[in-house]
Amino acid sequence: MNQLEAREPMLCEYTPKDYFGQVSGVDIFGNDHPLEIDLGCGDGTFLLEMAQHYPERNFLGVERLLGRVKKVCRKAEKLGLTNVKVLRLDSKYVVEWLLSPGCVSKLHLLCPDPWPKDRHHKRRLVQVSFFEALEKVIMPGGEFYFKTDHSEYFEWSQEKAQLFGRFPELEWAEDAFFYPKTDFQVQWEGEGKSIHRMRFQRPV
Repeated sequence: MNQLEAREPMLCEYTPKDYFGQVSGVDIFGNDHPLEIDLGCGDGTFLLEMAQHYPERNFLGVERLLGRVKKVCRKAEKLGLTNVKVLRLDSKYVVEWLLSPGCVSKLHLLCPDPWPKDRHHKRRLVQVSFFEALEKVIMPGGEFYFKTDHSEYFEWSQEKAQLFGRFPELEWAEDAFFYPKTDFQVQWEGEGKSIHRMRFQRPV
């Protein structure tokens, strides 16, 4: 890639006008289609498949690493997807401070870093405070989806959900609806690991 190409803005990369304000789906996409958030979207496998399958919905991928953001944007633009944006920012900040109240229809947290060492557990995204933030940004009737291959992190997350206590857990059979696998899930299942899943709903 030459220097000119490197400077070209990526059409699907979203940059807030004010990082200290709040944004909604209308601010991001210019329409009021249902907004779904993919926290830590990685290489965009899940994000892009969902956007292709559900063109009537908008999808915002959140990713901290610039290289991944650029890669996902290149893929989205090659596919001609107009319902995908990628935001380079910390997931915790996005949920706790950036998103407007009640603007999210569905939020996906798939295969996050489990921070397995005891001294690092405070760095885990799933905490009671995280559920409190979700309650603010997810609309009534909206849903939160979580997957991990790490059994201890899964148990930790169940415990935090129970301590929070205001999101009923829903059944989630693997073939209940279209839900593509992330690159991490494909890799881990190929290694014989089990994937644990939870699905919650904000009460109406």
